[in-house]
Amino acid sequence: MAQPHTFLHPREWKLAKGFSNGVVAEGRMIFLAGRVGWNAEQRFESEDFVAQARQALANIVTLVAEAGGGAEHITRLTWFVLDKQEYLSHLRELGEAYRGVMGKHFPAMTLIQVGALVEDKARLEIEATAVVPLRVQLSAKDAARVETILRSGAADESVLTIRLSVAKPQAGSYRCR
Repeated sequence: MAQPHTFLHPREWKLAKGFSNGVVAEGRMIFLAGRVGWNAEQRFESEDFVAQARQALANIVTLVAEAGGGAEHITRLTWFVLDKQEYLSHLRELGEAYRGVMGKHFPAMTLIQVGALVEDKARLEIEATAVVPLRVQLSAKDAARVETILRSGAADESVLTIRLSVAKPQAGSYRCR
């Protein structure tokens, strides 16, 4: 599957590990409040840093899904941690937990050490931004044209540009990238 966004990395820069330097995205923007590592009932099942990170990331992906997106649409994560050393001493386990929830998708990220979080049992809080591609509704005629062009091999969905007629009723739904 093609990436829905463009990741920024100047050629002369050393490769970023576990994050992206920047992301270019178009679509519907989703702004999420900071998520802590509690469950749907707002109860912490663990005091463990990695377990809370895994749950906070799962909470973020669940919220993005509510807007029709997935982990691949997350463009930014800001991590607020109580103890930077706790984060650094668990990088291997955090990486495994992260990939278990987010796959190999690494948006722009920032880590900030803070003095306290609102929830006393929270070891960290993660704020997220996502951009979900717009969905375009096509008329029956335009939908048929798209199918014909895609089947002919003249263009693929990543380069196809369609002039839409908004006066016609909806006949198909295509995701634009």
